[in-house]
Amino acid sequence: MAGQRGFWADWSFAKLALGATILVLVILLAVFVVLYKESSLAISTFGVWKFITSQVWNPPLDKFGGAPAIFGSVVSTVIAITIAVPVAIGIAIFLTEIAPHFLRTPVGVAVELLAAIPSIIYGMWGLFFFAPFMRDKVQPVIHATLGKIPVIGQWFSGYTPGIGLLTASIVLSIMILPFTAAIARDSFKMVPDILKESAYALGATKWDVMKDVVIPYAKLGVIGGIILSLGRALGETMAVTFVMGNQPVIPKSLLEPATSITVTLANEFTEADTDLYLSSLFYLALILFVMSFLVIVIGKFFFLKRVER
Repeated sequence: MAGQRGFWADWSFAKLALGATILVLVILLAVFVVLYKESSLAISTFGVWKFITSQVWNPPLDKFGGAPAIFGSVVSTVIAITIAVPVAIGIAIFLTEIAPHFLRTPVGVAVELLAAIPSIIYGMWGLFFFAPFMRDKVQPVIHATLGKIPVIGQWFSGYTPGIGLLTASIVLSIMILPFTAAIARDSFKMVPDILKESAYALGATKWDVMKDVVIPYAKLGVIGGIILSLGRALGETMAVTFVMGNQPVIPKSLLEPATSITVTLANEFTEADTDLYLSSLFYLALILFVMSFLVIVIGKFFFLKRVER
C-alpha cells in the first residue's frame, strides 16, 4: 500500500513538473505570437533590415526606424554590465573572504536591499540628484580629460545636460549590481573549504586563492548571474526613462540624451494614434523580446557550455 502511494505521488509530481514546464513554453510562444501579430503591419511596411538600420523616427510622417532605440538599449546595457560586474565581484570577494564576520551579514543585507528598491525610485534619484551631479561635477572633468583624447574623445564631448546615455548606464549599473553581487557571493560560498585550506597550506596568498581556486571553481555561477543581470538591464524601463532624455537619435557622444526601446515604449505607447505607429512600437517590443531571448540562449548554450567543458 505504501509503495502504491509512493508511485502515485511520484507520478503526480512528475506530471506537475512537466505541466509547469509546458506552461512556461506556452506563455513564451503566446507572447511571441501576439507581438508578431501586432507588429505585422510595420514588418510588411518597413521590412527587417530597413527598420533596424533607419534612424528616422517621425510619427507625423509615419516614418519609423528602430536604430536609435536599439543603439541606446545595446550601448546602455553594455556600459552598465562593464561597470557593474567588476564591482559586484569585488563585493562578493570582500563578503566571503576579507570582511570580518560581524560585517558580512549587515553589508550583505544592505547590498541585497538595493534589489528591493523600486525602479521608479532609482529614476527619481537619478533625475533629481545624480543627473545634476553628473552635469556639474563629473561631465566637466570628462570633457577636460577623456574628451581630449584623439579618436575616442568625440564620445566624451558635446552637449552635456546631465541626463543622457552615460548617466542612464550608470544608474542601470547600480540597479543590476545587487543581483550580480548576490549570485557571485553565493557561488563563492559553495567553494569547499578544503580546497582553499589546501592552497593556503601550499603557501598561496589570499589573492592566489581567489584567482586560482575560488573564481575558477565558482565561475559558472558568476557567469549565470551576469547573464541574468544582462537580461534585467535590457528590459529596465522606468529608471532609464527618467534619465536617458528620450531623444530618438543616435547620439554623437555618450554624454548626450538618447533613447532606448523601453524608453520609447514607455513614453509613446499612449500617443500612438495610427495603426502604423502602434504597430511600429510593437515591432520594437518584438525586437527587444528577441534580443533578450538571444542573450539567454547564447549565454547558456554557447558560453556556459564551453566553460563547463
